[in-house]
Amino acid sequence: MIRVPAEWEKQDSILMSFPHAQSDWDDDLQSAISVFVRMASSICFNQKLILICDDIQKTKDLFCYHDKISFVKLETNDTWIRDYGPISIYENDEHKLIDFQFNAWGGKFEYKLDNAITKQIHSKWHFGISKLIEEDFVLEGGSIESDGAGTILTTSECLLNPSRNPSLSKSQIEEKLKSILGAKRILWLDHGSLIGDDTDAHIDTLARFIDKETIVYVSRETNDKEHESLSKMKSQLESFKTIDGKPYKLIPLPLPSAKYKDGERLPATYANFLIANHVILLPIYNDTLDKEMISLFKELFPSREIIPINALRLIEEGGSIHCSTMHVAF
Repeated sequence: MIRVPAEWEKQDSILMSFPHAQSDWDDDLQSAISVFVRMASSICFNQKLILICDDIQKTKDLFCYHDKISFVKLETNDTWIRDYGPISIYENDEHKLIDFQFNAWGGKFEYKLDNAITKQIHSKWHFGISKLIEEDFVLEGGSIESDGAGTILTTSECLLNPSRNPSLSKSQIEEKLKSILGAKRILWLDHGSLIGDDTDAHIDTLARFIDKETIVYVSRETNDKEHESLSKMKSQLESFKTIDGKPYKLIPLPLPSAKYKDGERLPATYANFLIANHVILLPIYNDTLDKEMISLFKELFPSREIIPINALRLIEEGGSIHCSTMHVAF
């Protein structure tokens, strides 16, 4: 039996790729580095952190606790390791890792270095004895959500996009997800997207499982351009049933007020949070809703510490906290 563990299950480690001068962060590298240092520091006190960087000594100098971080020198195109890092599975209770193909969301950016990262980290034994399985199928980690019990939540806009796996039909893609990830069923969201999102509606910007019966989802007021699409997404979520045939408990995450850079709208979302072993890294945006979201997440995750991270700099490059991290199961 194969299954993808839920993010709230026990984790071994978290991967991050550090910003560098050859990436899109170069226009304001120091401000980007400060956010990544805060994220990395919040993670490594609680569990193993594998930090990919272009200069180990220079990166080490930013931290006081070198023994808590594995620094790995590798070349990357960018930092969005959620989409090119390995996806954990259990096969008959044995932990394995899947290395899917990554093409930078349909060839939007350069990606060859990033596509090689998982194999390189595995070859350096940072995943221990876990077997790595390479798949000739384009799939980004941010495009799927697992409840740990055989349900995969995803979006049609992303997985059926012709820039990913153009030769495969919807049914063929479903069969791939079932055979590779052990999915018993796929829940397809046909609506919902954020303005400024380069990922073609990744699920981790829109809707997330927080347990087997609960989904948090983004919502927008009626006077906004995103409202109609997100309203249709909510209606579809209301039609979904748990694997036991019950309606999901749905909890709205209001979107922050529209954020802009150089006149372009940015994809700010509270749904792009990271669940780690003992903490939740929650993106905030200097917004009036930030305090409300922090309080809500304390209620949703009473056994984990909520750590707010100002993610305004992250969304300037199109992603947020979940996009910047990849968890590896125990």
